[in-house]
Amino acid sequence: MNLKNKTAIITGASDGIGKQVAIKLAEKGINLALIGRDTLRLNLVKNTIKKFNSSLKIEVYSCDIKNNSQLSKTTKRIISDFKNIHILINAAGIWQKMMPVEELPENIVDDVISTNLTSLIHVTRLAIPILKKQQEAAIINVSSKSGVTAQAGQSVYSASKWGVRGFTEVLKTDLKNTHVRVAGVYQSGTNTKMFEKTGEKVSSEKFTDPADLAKVIVYILSRPEKIWLHEVRVEY
Repeated sequence: MNLKNKTAIITGASDGIGKQVAIKLAEKGINLALIGRDTLRLNLVKNTIKKFNSSLKIEVYSCDIKNNSQLSKTTKRIISDFKNIHILINAAGIWQKMMPVEELPENIVDDVISTNLTSLIHVTRLAIPILKKQQEAAIINVSSKSGVTAQAGQSVYSASKWGVRGFTEVLKTDLKNTHVRVAGVYQSGTNTKMFEKTGEKVSSEKFTDPADLAKVIVYILSRPEKIWLHEVRVEY
């Protein structure tokens, strides 16, 4: 895909992987619709990008993607603001503290499944009609190594990520005869604040730098017309 002057929606864009993907896509000349819950941090990302490329159109959208009404209104605003959307990066995600499933609080179970899986499905569902109208379009679902392997203490997190993998695989089939390409990214530990937010103490010295993972995502998107990487597994 020729990335210059394309437009991308990125969820979870205020921090971590989503933030770094936004920066790396902006370096390639892509206009951005940044979705997250923290308006202040979204604007910090926007301002960072504007410092090196003031010509790009970058809009921030404060939205809790678990709220279907908010999400629907936000998607409509994005389409109205940008007219054409070529790329969807589903990067939003939260972690569950490692423990047996019977010890997990009910609200954590619901939040993890809703954020990591259900919301991703809804964002994608809402974006597909506009993506289908483009001559080139792509959906990148940022999942996790936990979506392809079983790891102790991660039952609900893994369930959400295995769900993302299944959803991604079916999307590839459903969109096979369209201009929309679909890929899943399955990365091992990445040095973000995801673990810290749960109070989990994880040794992250060897973890992947999110900026490096963002480069991988840009690489997927920028392949020539007749080459597509359906699935990428990234490990340190």
